[in-house]
Amino acid sequence: MSSPARPPFPGGVPAPPGGHALRIDPHLTQARPAPAPLPVVDETSAGGIVVSRRDGVDHAAVIARRNRAGRLEWCLPKGHLEGDETPEEAAVREIAEETGIQGTVLRQLGVIDYWFSGDDRRVHKVVHHFLLGAVGGDLSVEGDPDSEAEEAAWVPVAQLHDVLAYPNERRLAEAALLVLVDEA
Repeated sequence: MSSPARPPFPGGVPAPPGGHALRIDPHLTQARPAPAPLPVVDETSAGGIVVSRRDGVDHAAVIARRNRAGRLEWCLPKGHLEGDETPEEAAVREIAEETGIQGTVLRQLGVIDYWFSGDDRRVHKVVHHFLLGAVGGDLSVEGDPDSEAEEAAWVPVAQLHDVLAYPNERRLAEAALLVLVDEA
């Protein structure tokens, strides 16, 4: 036979099974001051999908880099604008540095806008993505000046959705696939 239910405690908080109700005297607790707000930094980057047709199939150069937790993730090549570069110029340069592939911009694919926090700041990041056609180079991460890209690979554009780590980049890959199918 089960034991009778305990009467409810003031405030309606029941005791946990086999334990006692948590009792906090609000007069004995001190309010903690709100943490100082982190400064906000705006960052702009550019990159995208550089495509090469092989045996009638469009392939994209992608890179693998470590995320903040140290896991290797496949993503699109991208990086910060330098000096007075346009997003298109930065995309061409960053893709060449991180993949070894020279490309020419065919069209804009979209812009990803997101926030993240570091130890000392909040970052508002805007990344311009473009579809590029490969015009030369050899697939390699050796030219990456920051050594962030650990691997590079050619992946069929139709399979990017299964490879890319980030949902926003998968949506860009789907947009690129639609453009490539329409132009074929």
